[in-house]
Amino acid sequence: MSEQRKLAVLRAIVEDYVATEEPVGSKALVERHGLGVSPATVRNDMAVLEEEGYIHQPHTSAGRVPTDKGYRLFVDRLATLKPMSAAERRAIATLLDEAVDLDDVVQRSVRLLSQLTRQVAIVQYPTLTRSTVRHVELVQLAPQRLMLILILSTGRVEQRLVDTAAEVSEDDLADVRRRVNAAVAGERIADAAAAVALLPAVVGTELAEVVGEVVNALGEAMSDHRSDQRVAVSGAANLARFGDNFDTAVRPLLEALEEHVVLLKLLGESAADAVTVRIGAEGPYTQLAATSVVATGYGDSDHTLGTLGVVGPTRMDYPGSMAAVRAVARYVSRILDEA
Repeated sequence: MSEQRKLAVLRAIVEDYVATEEPVGSKALVERHGLGVSPATVRNDMAVLEEEGYIHQPHTSAGRVPTDKGYRLFVDRLATLKPMSAAERRAIATLLDEAVDLDDVVQRSVRLLSQLTRQVAIVQYPTLTRSTVRHVELVQLAPQRLMLILILSTGRVEQRLVDTAAEVSEDDLADVRRRVNAAVAGERIADAAAAVALLPAVVGTELAEVVGEVVNALGEAMSDHRSDQRVAVSGAANLARFGDNFDTAVRPLLEALEEHVVLLKLLGESAADAVTVRIGAEGPYTQLAATSVVATGYGDSDHTLGTLGVVGPTRMDYPGSMAAVRAVARYVSRILDEA
């Protein structure tokens, strides 16, 4: 059995099993894939693949189904990313370009991804710690009350009320706004927090107290990590297609969807534009050993802002899922960069 034919037979088994949800026999492979050899030869090839652990026979007289090892070889050696159709690309662009804010971008992205892949889609909100400061606005609500608005590179907005001990004039407020933005605009959160903390010491005494109060509120906004664990989920109904795997794959996954920390760990760390695939037991949770995850980061090559992907039973369309995950991540990255 040549290596090339072995890979061709394995590819055919994976594709047929994903498409039909039925164990695959040698005769069907020959008829559907034009392998150029007899069913007897294919049966011998399948015996070799089974001996090497790439496929297995679920019960006597049945065809063969891929193992996790078989899926792994398929993804590593055989799977080429399916090009998105023109209609799919237009749908992605139209849907995401109409988003009005960060929440809308995330919600549209997760729904779109679940529709494209027919899997459960997960999108992590951009993390605060990976963002840069775009602008800080100060709005006077009352003589001694300000609204501080922190706008980040991801389009995320944090707001804080600032009560001042003394009244703040329009000119003083403009001066504080200018000084704060000069210190933090364009800086990563950690660097911005360090820079702004120095401001009270370098302004005049008449502004030091007001600047100190603004700096305290800004530092609180920059260090608020509560929403860094937020994810959006869509497509749980797609799991109904895998009722035959309910106890091994569907039930544990449905339970996991309730825990955002679990989902974040399931997605893992992924660099922007690098699609990762974790199959079965390669994942971090033994109870989810019958599931696979296709994920990637979004942002740019220097600043990955978050992760998105799909999760489902190991019997999934890996090339199609990988292509959809990559395409949606690229559109999200572009939208956030232009925001």
